[in-house]
Amino acid sequence: MAENENGQEQSEEPTAKRLRDAREKGQVARSREFNTLVILIAGGAYFKFLGAGFAMDLMILLKEALTFDRQLIFETGLLVAHLQELMTRAMIIIAPLFILMMAIAILGPILIGGANFSAQAFSPKFSKLNPLTGMKRLFSVQGLLELIKALSKFTLVSVVSWMAISNVWNTLMNLGELPIDKAIMQTGDMAVTLFLIASASLLVVALIDVPFQLWTHNKQLRMTLQEIKDEYKESDGKPEVKGRIRQLQQEMARQRMMSEVPKADVIITNPTHYAVALTYQSETMSAPLLLAKGIDETAQAIRELATEHHITQVQAPKVARAIYFTTEIGQEIPNGLFVAVARLLAYVYQLKQEDAEDVTLPDDLPVPDEYLDQKTARRIRR
Repeated sequence: MAENENGQEQSEEPTAKRLRDAREKGQVARSREFNTLVILIAGGAYFKFLGAGFAMDLMILLKEALTFDRQLIFETGLLVAHLQELMTRAMIIIAPLFILMMAIAILGPILIGGANFSAQAFSPKFSKLNPLTGMKRLFSVQGLLELIKALSKFTLVSVVSWMAISNVWNTLMNLGELPIDKAIMQTGDMAVTLFLIASASLLVVALIDVPFQLWTHNKQLRMTLQEIKDEYKESDGKPEVKGRIRQLQQEMARQRMMSEVPKADVIITNPTHYAVALTYQSETMSAPLLLAKGIDETAQAIRELATEHHITQVQAPKVARAIYFTTEIGQEIPNGLFVAVARLLAYVYQLKQEDAEDVTLPDDLPVPDEYLDQKTARRIRR
């Protein structure tokens, strides 16, 4: 099992934050062997299928470059324009190959570690210029593996190339008997084929190197239990993170609370600073239930919502404050407020009758004094 620089065992898989931070630093899985393979194969395939036209265009261009009028020698302006035209045509001929190689060079790494651009990776690191650090890397286990890999590639490509050349040796010897143009074409075709065969032999190296690089990258990012705990504390313990979480929780709770207001039977107000919403179903509830409560802006929102849904609003400052202090949302009101709330509910029910003109708000709404003190009310609520 791998250990970090402090000797602690890196037994845990990297977290999402660890992987994200590594990508920001430019640390992603890459395989140079795979990149080399795809570039060589793409280049060989280009010359295999389009090489004849590519060579023909270059031959025509070369012939025109070496065949020019005597006047060009003495006219500097014409000579410069002629050279510019030749260079432009040369770049047009080479451009498709150049674009293909650039695209493959970019696509190859993306296939292994995904697309990633890191400004930190471009920043200079003077530690890499330290010769001692370079010697340490050279004689490390990683350096030994790179040496073995290089020797293996050389041996593999050499053997495959020798076998391929041996297979067409007789054909190569007979090329001298062919006309010069056919010999050149056949030689070019054979050279490209041999190049593709030699390049394809690197597929074996790439098939080994890609999984190895993915495993090595994951191994380097593995974490100790202490690192995971520290990361959790860092992300969860930041004041701004906690504040944002608390803000979101409060917003969600407020939205849920406000959605219950339309179900209320009565809104009891202070009249401006406090507002509580109560409901009572005699068949299922033993006491009135608090659906919503708020002060200042929240109280104003409750009152506006109640007006919108035609819910009766009653001004009873002591009752509103007592319920606010002693009762949590979703709880039944305490026993000491039964009488006061019952009289208010009776008043509301009477208002809904047809002969409600003579109904008046009761004055005798008993509220225990301890319910109006926040500290005492907090103990009652608990």
